[in-house]
Amino acid sequence: MIRVLLADDQVLVRAGFRALLDAQSDIEVVGEAADGEEALRLVRDMTPDAVLMDIRMPRTDGLTATRRITDDPALAEVKVVILTTFELDEYVFEAIRAGASGFLVKDTEPEELLRAVRAVVEGDALLSPGVTRRLIAEFAARSKEPAQAVGLDQLTEREREVMALVGIGLSNDEIARRLVVSPLTAKTHVSRAMVKLGARDRAQLVVMAYESGLVRPGWLG
Repeated sequence: MIRVLLADDQVLVRAGFRALLDAQSDIEVVGEAADGEEALRLVRDMTPDAVLMDIRMPRTDGLTATRRITDDPALAEVKVVILTTFELDEYVFEAIRAGASGFLVKDTEPEELLRAVRAVVEGDALLSPGVTRRLIAEFAARSKEPAQAVGLDQLTEREREVMALVGIGLSNDEIARRLVVSPLTAKTHVSRAMVKLGARDRAQLVVMAYESGLVRPGWLG
């Protein structure tokens, strides 16, 4: 059972997500929070598998709450998915950089929401890769914080190649076809790159690909 926490200051938004998620046999909404402070408390009490986190909330906003969750080693398995009203939200890149596993636009199709929740818990795919890629490319060059050294010298040439393909939004299957290797081999290269660079998940690997210059903003491969 996938345990999900909803964090949004709009009651109707939470109710809509709860109705959809609770109707699934493999997903359970374990709590709701109306602001970031309440979300933090519930995450620490319940350690859900995933948090659907609105960015703009009273008291503690979603960006700050995300950072506190991802900075806590005890919550390392909790995946944060950012909820936003607009695809190109200036705070979304900062949230992903802070450790969020991806983002969803609030008016996304129900099937996409369900697929995204399952995917992020599995850690197998970046959410909405095409849109996320455009968003990261848009804001990577003007991030509010200076880029940190990524340490690409730790990677083999093939791992750097795979990381660049992850950075432009390709799935493991697409990487496998591009490099003419098996999907398992592609997944292994991605996993090794994440471990060597200390990336929390695939979303952070995308951010690192841009910050290191391995992928250029606007480059679609």
